[in-house]
Amino acid sequence: ADETGMDVLQRNDLSFPRSLPEFQRLFPDDAACAAYLEKARWGDGFACPHCGTTGEPFYFENRPGVLRCRKCRKNTGLTVGTVMERSHIPLNVWFWAAYLVASQTPGMSAVQFQRQLGLSRYETAFQILHKLRSGMVRPNQDRIGGQPKNHVEVDETWVGGRTRGEGRGVHHKVLVSCAIEVRHRKPGTKLDNRKNGRYAGRVRLAVVFDRSAESLCGFVESAVAPGSLIVTDDWSGYAGLGKRGYEHFAVAECGDPEVAEQYLPIIHLVFANLKTWLTGIHHGVSHQHLQAYLNEFTFRFNRRFYPFNAFRSLLGIAGDTSAPTYAELYSGEWRHPTCSARGR
Repeated sequence: ADETGMDVLQRNDLSFPRSLPEFQRLFPDDAACAAYLEKARWGDGFACPHCGTTGEPFYFENRPGVLRCRKCRKNTGLTVGTVMERSHIPLNVWFWAAYLVASQTPGMSAVQFQRQLGLSRYETAFQILHKLRSGMVRPNQDRIGGQPKNHVEVDETWVGGRTRGEGRGVHHKVLVSCAIEVRHRKPGTKLDNRKNGRYAGRVRLAVVFDRSAESLCGFVESAVAPGSLIVTDDWSGYAGLGKRGYEHFAVAECGDPEVAEQYLPIIHLVFANLKTWLTGIHHGVSHQHLQAYLNEFTFRFNRRFYPFNAFRSLLGIAGDTSAPTYAELYSGEWRHPTCSARGR
């Protein structure tokens, strides 16, 4: 499925507010949010997951997120399998949060988020944002590439960290690997001369342990479809891609920016945008949570043409989305989802 310009979970029967007045009209209270969740889960009407009975359930005015079957009398939670599960935060706050994250193209920091929602504690805003980020990676995420007319650029870069007077060559940066589809514009537009008519398709980003063949090729295998044409620099860590089922073209850059601009122009642009975004919006991030921010950047980048289409994906309404608890986030126990099983 093509993620650029669409939402793979989009449904025409579930509207998305495109302005603040429309949001307030669609979701004035928790009951309206609960009705939206019910329609998203059971488009043809409620069906009890316990006994299979169909028909209108019992509703509770003081518990809008809970439905009770009229036959077996068992309760069903509307937020089960979403990022809102086991949360005491009101449904309308969750919907406001998802709307702000989806509609603000560059995103926002936890401090800005706290101010916008009027939350009393920074930790609540931090947790909500990370729960939403956990819904930005689909469990069955497909691999990019696999198109005969297009190729995939792959490279790695160091992100974040500062040298803290610990000696020459010592740093606290994290290695990030990237794969991005390179597509070609239809001729006859004013953008024909920009990047020789090439533009970025879908992107995949993951934290990798080192620059070894195991880490870099492992990332490629989990992010790029077999048989794709992959363009990299001539680093030895990519030498084994040909044996792993890929068509590999290695470019000897030799530090020449013109060579990089000719053969790897799109991925360097992505790295520049990523670092500017991390510094400008979030003012730097920790190693512990960097993968979550890479997931957010990927989510926004792949939906940059239609940022409003991501509402249901953010809330994890499609089901089977797990999200971290406050304790898991701060203890480091939670592992942020990634497209690469070898990322660390």
